Amino acid sequence: MKSLGAKPYLFPMPTYMIGTYNEDNSVDVMMMAWGGIVDMNMVALNLEASHKTVKNLRARNAFTLSIPGTDTLKESDYLGIASGNKVPDKFAVSGLHAVKSENVDAPVVVEYPVTLECKVVEFQDQPYGLRVLGEIVNVLADEKVLDDKGKIDAGKLHAFAFDQMRNDYYAIGEKIGTAWHEGMPLLKK
Repeated sequence: MKSLGAKPYLFPMPTYMIGTYNEDNSVDVMMMAWGGIVDMNMVALNLEASHKTVKNLRARNAFTLSIPGTDTLKESDYLGIASGNKVPDKFAVSGLHAVKSENVDAPVVVEYPVTLECKVVEFQDQPYGLRVLGEIVNVLADEKVLDDKGKIDAGKLHAFAFDQMRNDYYAIGEKIGTAWHEGMPLLKK
């Protein structure tokens, strides 16, 4: 095995979309790849403090965290490229649509198949950047990504990952096994 050094950008990361409201109540959404679920009802966002989204998080103490599907790749990529500090109407330019969350002071992008509605619990200013911890207060899912038991089917999400080394996106979703099952035969040895 070859050592690649301590460079976290060498492997693909799942993509998420953070939704907040600007001071004028317009929608702000940005793509994030460094963060995710860190406990049963908690998420962590690792962000640069200079983002417009961070200003919004500090002002509203609420956000949505969505999983974009491949059908919104162009729009989601744009929301990761355009800065809310420079393009105040970037969400409108994306052509996506949002409604107000019923549970937190943040927008829900209707085209995204899964959205976590979150409230800010803590801002952690670290030597390596800002971490925002949020409590998940509700999960929204489009019926098209649910199985016959009403649970989210990862294969139906058509989510994608960001390969930070090559600046490419890769589709996720092929089932290759069952958790807590595949390794069971080894327990019997």
